[in-house]
Amino acid sequence: MTIKLKINGAERSVEAEPGTPLLWVIRDELKLTGTKFGCGVASCGACTVHVDGEPVRSCQTYIEDVEGAEVSTIEAMGDTKIGAAVQQAWKELDVVQCGYCQSGQIMSAVGLLKQTPKPTFEEIDDYMDGNACRCATYQRIRAGIQRAAEIVEG
Repeated sequence: MTIKLKINGAERSVEAEPGTPLLWVIRDELKLTGTKFGCGVASCGACTVHVDGEPVRSCQTYIEDVEGAEVSTIEAMGDTKIGAAVQQAWKELDVVQCGYCQSGQIMSAVGLLKQTPKPTFEEIDDYMDGNACRCATYQRIRAGIQRAAEIVEG
């Protein structure tokens, strides 16, 4: 079936069977490989993208459910004020270790800062719960989010 959606601001049509996870369309059909496969059951957050501005797990979001929606991937986050601030903070604070989970971490961090411009440590921990980092850079992720909030504000 043909599905029309907007990916990173561009209208796209893709061919996919009903029930195909958005993750595989993004990676395999559209060749946007920044979004990662982690667990396949929406538990780790590596596959997080934004659908109509809200973070969702693309491994459990079916392509037919996003028809007509605006989908943003990590490749477009630097084009937004908050996304650019998060990326800058990540670089400044050397947040990344192996980096595999970081696109999902950044997508969730942007979602948090859109909702809560100056989050507390507790708000960060609550919102980011479910984004797994095998390298355990959680302290640097938290610091990166707070730094990004300062960048956006300043």
